[in-house]
Amino acid sequence: MSTLPNSSPSGGKVSIHTLQSKKLRMEPITFLTAYDFPTAAALDRSGIDGILVGDSLGMVVLGYETTLPVTMQDMLHHCRAVARGASRAHLVADMPFMSYQVSTAEALRNAGSLLQKGGMDAVKLEGGRERTPAIKAIVSAGIPVMGHLGLTPQSVHQLGGWKVQAKSAESAKTLIEDSLILEDAGCYALVLESIPVEVSQLITQRLSIPVIGIGAGSGCDGQILVTHDLLGLFDRFTPSFVKKYADLFSEMQRAFQQYISDVKERRFPAAEHANSMDPQALRDLIQEINLPDPDVEPDEKARYH
Repeated sequence: MSTLPNSSPSGGKVSIHTLQSKKLRMEPITFLTAYDFPTAAALDRSGIDGILVGDSLGMVVLGYETTLPVTMQDMLHHCRAVARGASRAHLVADMPFMSYQVSTAEALRNAGSLLQKGGMDAVKLEGGRERTPAIKAIVSAGIPVMGHLGLTPQSVHQLGGWKVQAKSAESAKTLIEDSLILEDAGCYALVLESIPVEVSQLITQRLSIPVIGIGAGSGCDGQILVTHDLLGLFDRFTPSFVKKYADLFSEMQRAFQQYISDVKERRFPAAEHANSMDPQALRDLIQEINLPDPDVEPDEKARYH
């Protein structure tokens, strides 16, 4: 879809009702992550349904090994930037590690901050039935909550690494039960990460709320990826479930190296990249500071700036 500058696809703001309608019509839902103003603006104009300000920013933007060091201050900073760039897409913020685990009251306060101070439309938190009290409290306050099951990055140490979840019948049964519990607790949507396609299909069929997959196959109601993975901007590793639509890390390197070469060889800045002084003003300046008139050509005047 192409759009004119400063325009956005028609249809108005994407809401939780929009997403629910898409599920009922079996129309795939599209989500990607963003952490800054220009990426959010580009996604918004592309017609994306939803933007997640994920705590994945800890790895792909801030350079941490996991998402665990990300703070509420980090999230609010990036949420505000994304909110300034996107006016149409549905905006969801991850609740970072330890922002909702300590107490229900703290979970409610932090969720409220992501909407009130961060400009988000909803929050996402990880975990199953153990998160029911926090989810119910947040939803009761009028804050939409998206659940997240399967591979939950904030529990990566407990899970033993970045592994596919729910591979056994017992663990898959528990995951299905948790998905139903989260729906009953008030979640308006659910993210399933790194689980077998058969399990995600069963959950998607059973739930009345939209199910968004990442590494969970095509049977979900929608898909989400980390934008830096999709664009090839994160060079540490690429998950097996990611389709790279570009290799911008290599392209950035190429551009940076060309710039360095141009500067070293004095190809940049060229005359068209420089500002020249009016010849008479230059003569007046030279006379004022008692220098001999060099009678230089316009493209050589920069040396006297």
